[in-house]
Amino acid sequence: MANPTVRRSNNQFGNANEESKSKLLPLATRRIVAWATEISLIAISGLIPFGIGVLANSRSDLNRVPLNPLLVSTERTIARPLALPVSLGTRNVAFPTNFLWSIALLAPLTLSGWQLYLLARTGSTVPKRWFGIRVITDKGTPPGWLPVLIREGAGRWTLPISAAYLLWRYGPLFPNLGVFTGLAVVILLAEGLGFPKWREGRALHDRLAGTYTIDMNGRFQVGRGNNDLSDQWLDEDDTSIASVVITPESRSKSNIWRRMRRNPSLTLFLVALLSMAGVLATLVGTQVYIQTQANRRQFKQRNSEQFFALVKQLDKNSTANLEQRRNAILAMGTLNDSQSSQYLVDMLAQESNPALLDTIQQALEGQGLKAIADLKRINQSLASELASAGNDRNIRQQRLQVNQRAINKILSVYSGKLNNLDMGRIQLGQSGNNNTSSFNLVLDNTDLSGVIFKGANLNQASLKGSRFRGFGEDRRWDTFDDTTADLSGAQMKQANLTGASLSRVVMNRTDLSRATLNKVNLSNSRLVGANLSSAQLVEADLHNAVMENASLTGADLGNAKLNEADLFAARLGRAIAIGTQLSFANLTKTDWQGADLSGANLDRANLTEANFSAARLSGANLRSAQMQNTNFRNSDLRFADLRGANVDGADFQGAILTDGKQDPSEQFVQTPAKGIESAMVKGVDFSKAKNLEPKQVAYICSYGGIHPKCP
Repeated sequence: MANPTVRRSNNQFGNANEESKSKLLPLATRRIVAWATEISLIAISGLIPFGIGVLANSRSDLNRVPLNPLLVSTERTIARPLALPVSLGTRNVAFPTNFLWSIALLAPLTLSGWQLYLLARTGSTVPKRWFGIRVITDKGTPPGWLPVLIREGAGRWTLPISAAYLLWRYGPLFPNLGVFTGLAVVILLAEGLGFPKWREGRALHDRLAGTYTIDMNGRFQVGRGNNDLSDQWLDEDDTSIASVVITPESRSKSNIWRRMRRNPSLTLFLVALLSMAGVLATLVGTQVYIQTQANRRQFKQRNSEQFFALVKQLDKNSTANLEQRRNAILAMGTLNDSQSSQYLVDMLAQESNPALLDTIQQALEGQGLKAIADLKRINQSLASELASAGNDRNIRQQRLQVNQRAINKILSVYSGKLNNLDMGRIQLGQSGNNNTSSFNLVLDNTDLSGVIFKGANLNQASLKGSRFRGFGEDRRWDTFDDTTADLSGAQMKQANLTGASLSRVVMNRTDLSRATLNKVNLSNSRLVGANLSSAQLVEADLHNAVMENASLTGADLGNAKLNEADLFAARLGRAIAIGTQLSFANLTKTDWQGADLSGANLDRANLTEANFSAARLSGANLRSAQMQNTNFRNSDLRFADLRGANVDGADFQGAILTDGKQDPSEQFVQTPAKGIESAMVKGVDFSKAKNLEPKQVAYICSYGGIHPKCP
C-alpha cells in the first residue's frame, strides 16, 4: 500500500494535555482499555437495576406477580445455546422486580445503540474519547452506519464469539461456562490486537469494515513502517476530522481466472461436464423418489388388505375358533397401520373373554407408543361414563381397569422412550371414596422422563425409584435439553414416590397429600401451590425448590434438605421438621404454628413475618436469620442459637428462652451456668422486640443480649 497523503490545517487537533496523555500509553493498550470500559459501562447499566430488583424481591411487604413474559422468553432464548437449565412454570416476583429487571434488559441495549450511534457519526464513543482514539475510513471521515455494523456486529463480536462457541460446544469441557468465557476473552483479545503476521497489524473487525483505529492526535501507524503522521488535521464542517487519503495498491487477478481465459476450450468442457453430472443426478434422484413412493403405496395397500382380512376373521359372525381369533389378534398387532391400533383398542373396551383380553394386550404392546393416543381416548371416555353410570357401573369399571392395565404395561415396556408423551388428564388412579377398583398403577424404577402428566389421576400409584427427568441429546445433566416431566395439577394422593428422581420437575398445584416421598430428589423442582399435607418427606432433597403458597400441614420433613428453598407464604402448621436443613431458605410469611423444628438449621434464613406460635425450636440454629416481625408467641426456644439474628419487631410473648433450671427473675444479672456459657442470645439486640416479659429480659441480659433494661 502506498504511503498515505495527509492534508494539514492551521488549527491544532488537541491541546498539549491531550497529547501528553495519549503518549503515556501505546495506542494498542489504549484501544483495549477503551473497549473494556465500553463493556463495563454496558454491564453496569444492567447489573445495577438487576441487583436492586433482587433486593426488592426479598421484601415481604410487596405484592408478588408473575414474571414478565418478555423476561421469561429472554431467559429461555439465552439458556438454549449456553446449555443452561431453564426455570419452567410460573414464577412469582415482587411487583417492582418486574420493572427493574425489564430495565436491566433494556438499558444495556439502549446504551449499546447510543455507542454505535456515536461511533458511526463521530468515529468515537465516550470511552474512546477519554483515551484519545478515533475510528475513520481510508478517506479520514467517520465510518457511518454500515461499516460500524460490519465492524462491531460481524467482526468484533459475531466471528470471535462463534469461534469460541464452536470450540466450547464440541469440546471435551462442555457445558462448563468458565471454559467458554475464557475462550471468548482470549479470541476477542487476539482479534482486537491484530495478529502479528497480518499486514498493518489491523484487527479483523477493522479490515472487514475498511476502517482504521488511530490516535486522535494524529499518530496513524500503517504497515511496518510505523509512519508518524502527527501534527495537525484538516478542519471540515467545524469538526476536527482526520483527513487521510490512502492510495489503494493494485491487486493481481487470481490464477484460476487467468487460466480460464487462456484455455476457453477447457473451460467449456468443464462446464459441459458439470451440467451433464447435474442432469444425471436429477434423473437418478427423480427415479429413486418415484420408486420409493411406489413401494410405500404398495406396502400400504398390502397392509390394508391384511387388515380387512383379519377384521373379517375377528367378526362376531365369523366361524373362527378361539385359537384362530387369538392368532388373528396377534397378527394385527404386527401391522404397521393406524387402523389396527384403533381397532385393537376398541376391541379391548368391548371384549369380555379373559383369554382374548390378554391376547389383545400383547398385541397392543407390539403396537407400542402409537397405541397410547387411542387408549387415552377410551380411558377418558370410560372415566366420564363411570361418573354417571347406573346399573352397568361394574361393567364399565372392569373395562376401565382393562384399559388401565394395558397403558401400565406399555409404559413399563417402553421405559426411557416416553419423552413428550402426552398423558394429560388420563385416569390411572383411584377416585372417589367408594371406589371398588382393584387396579393400582405400578411403575417402580421406570424412566418417565419427559412424560406430560398434567391433570392426570395417579392416586395411590406406586412410583418408587422412578425417574421423571433425564439428560437430553447432549447426554449431560442440567442443560437446556434435559427431558423433564410435567406433573402440574396431577392428583397423586397417597402415591408412593420413595427414592424417585423429580429434580427440576414442574409440579405446580399437584396434590401429593398423604403421599410417601421419603428420600425423594425434588431439588430445583417447582411446587407452587402444591398440596403436600401429611406427606412423608423424611430425608428428602428439596434444596432450591420453589414451594410458594404450598401446603405442608402435618408433613414429616425430618432431616430433609430445604437449603435455599423458597417457601414464601407456605403453610406448615404441625409439621415435623426435626433436624431439617433450612439454611438460606426464604420462609417469609410461612405458617409453622405448632410445628416441631427441634435441631433444625435455619442459618441465615429469612423468617420475616413468619408465624412460629406454639412451635418447638429447641436447639435450632437461627444464627444471622432475618426475623423481623416474626411471631414466636408461646414457642420453645430453649438452647436455640439466635446470635447475629435480626429480631426487630419479633413477638416473644410467652416464648421459652431458658431451660428452667434456674429462675432468672430472682436475680436480675446472673452468672451463666456451666455448660451453656456460650450464650445463645449473646450480642443479639432485643431493643425493638415485642412483648418481652421480665423473666425473658433477665435471661437476655444475663447471657449477653442487648436490651434497654440491661444494666
